[in-house]
Amino acid sequence: MTDGITLSIKRSITVRAVVTPSWKEEAERELSGAISTTDQQLAQLEQEGQQVVDDVRRQSANPLDPRVQEQVAQVQQQVAAKRAELEEQKRNLLQQQVQVRDLDMEQIVEQGQIESFCDLKVGDNLVKKMQVAVVVRDGIVQSIEDN
Repeated sequence: MTDGITLSIKRSITVRAVVTPSWKEEAERELSGAISTTDQQLAQLEQEGQQVVDDVRRQSANPLDPRVQEQVAQVQQQVAAKRAELEEQKRNLLQQQVQVRDLDMEQIVEQGQIESFCDLKVGDNLVKKMQVAVVVRDGIVQSIEDN
C-alpha cells in the first residue's frame, strides 16, 4: 500500500452519560413506559389467546375431540411461551429501573453506541482509532475520549 492512500472506515463509538437529575428522570420515564407497554402486551396476549381457544372450540362440532384438545393445548403452549418471554422482559426492565435509582449523581454510565467514520492512513494506530467514546451531560457533549 502506498503512503498517500487514506481509507474511510466505520467504527462504533461508545456513548457515556453523566448521571444528572434530568438524566435519571428521563431514564425512569423511558423504563416506566417500556414496563407499561409490556403490561399491555401481556394483557393483549392473554385476551387474544383466550379468543383463539374459544374460536377453536366454537368451530368444532365436538369440543372434546382429541384433535381439538390438541389444538387448544398448542395455542395455550404458544401463549405460555410468549407470556414467559414478556415476563422476563418485564423483570429485566424492573431490574434496570432499580439500577437507575441506585446510580450516584455525576457517575458516568454507558448509554449506548453510535456509528461514525474516520480516516485511516499508513502509520495510524488502528486500535486507538477504534477506541473512541463520547461523554455527554444532558445531551451536551462534554468530551471526546480517544483511549
